[in-house]
Amino acid sequence: MDRRLSLLYIGQSSVSLNAIQDHPDVSMLQFTNALEAIKHLKTGQKPDVVISDYFISGGSGIEIHEWLREKADFDRVAFILLTHEFREDFIRKAFETRMDDFFVLPLPPAESMIGRIRFLADYRNNYSISTYDKIQTKDQKYEMPWSKRMFDLFVAFSVLICISPILLLIVLAIRLESKGKVYYISKRVGREPFDFYKLRSMQTGADKELKKLAKDKNQYATASEQSEIDFPKPCPVCAKLPEGKRCSPIMHIGDRQICDYWYNTQKREVAKSKSAFIKISNDPRITKVGKFIRNTSIDELPQLINVIKGDMSIVGNRPLPVYEAELLTRGLVSKRFLAPAGITGLWQVELRGKGGVMSEEERMRLDNEYADHFIGDKYSFWYDLKLILRTIPALFQKDTV
Repeated sequence: MDRRLSLLYIGQSSVSLNAIQDHPDVSMLQFTNALEAIKHLKTGQKPDVVISDYFISGGSGIEIHEWLREKADFDRVAFILLTHEFREDFIRKAFETRMDDFFVLPLPPAESMIGRIRFLADYRNNYSISTYDKIQTKDQKYEMPWSKRMFDLFVAFSVLICISPILLLIVLAIRLESKGKVYYISKRVGREPFDFYKLRSMQTGADKELKKLAKDKNQYATASEQSEIDFPKPCPVCAKLPEGKRCSPIMHIGDRQICDYWYNTQKREVAKSKSAFIKISNDPRITKVGKFIRNTSIDELPQLINVIKGDMSIVGNRPLPVYEAELLTRGLVSKRFLAPAGITGLWQVELRGKGGVMSEEERMRLDNEYADHFIGDKYSFWYDLKLILRTIPALFQKDTV
């Protein structure tokens, strides 16, 4: 169970924080002015996170942040600034002074906000300001456990050699049934972006039909599915900045770009939630040969080339399309990216092949559960082997999902 978060709030926007304050995982103390807050902190009290309004009695949120960062004792205390309006000078100052986060009221839903606060608290506790620059200068490289990498190479080469005659027949069948390439390449995100290989199971140009189908047949869609984000409408804050400058990081969704601030502003306006994953059940774009190779999972075999290249592992969390991955980079759900991308994984063996429908929350939970078994010194070769053995009965399924 996650530990209880200790928060110190400085300001008078307590109504916006009521949902957070009443949450059982949070203990929050409030001061209405800077002097009282600093006096409290000088007693040696160290909250996990300090949240401050920009404008406060006796000072400003900027000054509180500067005071904290001048004190080595508060290195591991995260800081969040709140404002009632989005102003270019506010966010520029927040970035320049390396604040942990910046929010424009009203705040996101309580669960989402608490997830973000917990992430910042945990990150600051592991990587304080005093060690941040040293961490940045290191050439950090992800290293796969030796036993896992050797097993991946052995399995990938062995399977490719054994099934090469079958692959040639399938390739010929795909070519005879429909025009176009027999393989499919798309950008996916595991621990890093890479080219993802599959045998083509759909008609040529199927990607163009995904948007329409996702509205009606997305297995993960919820009743409160959000309306379209208005990409053509420019961000009013970015429009005021010099050419080439953006008010916040850029998100790439398909072939379009939108800044993080404008995307989330519109997202809050049009709906409360959006499904991160897209999975079409009994997809009408699938060919006859495609249905067979999907039901038998033969379409996944080219991913063994990804395994040999080191992009993927035999067991891991499924690599995601860029538009899905960008929706899972905040809060606790981002933990899934600590594990390598894999051909099979925990959520596949749990529900795929059982004919059940998996919710978005279940899939996120299972992805994080595998990451928990992988990170640090917890990796177990036998755990991976158990998942591989459980994958075998899930290979043959009724739905083409």
